Amino acid sequence: MSFVLRHMGNNLWSGQLDIFPEDRLIHGFSARHGGVSPAPFDTLNMALHVGDDPAHVWENRTRYLRTIGSDAARICTIRQVHGTEIVRVLRRDAGRGARDYDDACADADAMITNDSGVALLLCYADCVPVLLYDPVHNAAGLVHAGWKGTVQRIAAKTIARMGEEFGTKPSDVCAGIGPSISADCYVVGPEVADRFYAKFPAHANEILTKRDGAIHLDLWAANRIQLVEVGLAENNIDSANVCTSCDRTFFYSYRAAGGRTGRLAAVMELR
Repeated sequence: MSFVLRHMGNNLWSGQLDIFPEDRLIHGFSARHGGVSPAPFDTLNMALHVGDDPAHVWENRTRYLRTIGSDAARICTIRQVHGTEIVRVLRRDAGRGARDYDDACADADAMITNDSGVALLLCYADCVPVLLYDPVHNAAGLVHAGWKGTVQRIAAKTIARMGEEFGTKPSDVCAGIGPSISADCYVVGPEVADRFYAKFPAHANEILTKRDGAIHLDLWAANRIQLVEVGLAENNIDSANVCTSCDRTFFYSYRAAGGRTGRLAAVMELR
């Protein structure tokens, strides 16, 4: 299993995890090049809520979705609020939030669907995008997992919701953890660490490490652990192992930029 960042032409780049079947699922992780947005959003900002011109965002979305074989008109997105709300998306929701942030389908942090013809899109710049695919029922889940969502186990809850809606069994699911902030770059305070000690007592030493007086949080490990706990096979979980804070040449990092920057996108669309 591996992550590849491919040059798609015209300075557009897209990341992929090879755990997902290309004949059944379009997926991708955008990079920051090949768009039209000015600094500090330069150049392929994919988010409507950060102060960029919506016309720039629409052009960026149009360019990127086209390169991965989709269409920006089919985007469905949500207003991410660092919670655990999960929304089922239908084909008729295509276009919700594609051009207008207020038109996004819900205040939520995960989307699930078993419909083709709708492109799930989440934005992030350090938080963890978790992609879930059930090949038995041809269903997908796309999760935004910052520290608040991760400690509340939003990825595991999304698996459970897919079971309720589609009959998904965790043992059938393939999962991917996209580019996001690594433990080396993610220092947190004791109030955040205490939440993880309480919620992941058996795995606290894997998730939290102390170095030079600082506490480092491993969101990749925390999301992988919760997926395994609900029944995913270890070898069905892939990870990009790419840090957005370290590689600011290709990725946006909210922390490294001091809060004002563009956003990357994670996209999933069933064929």
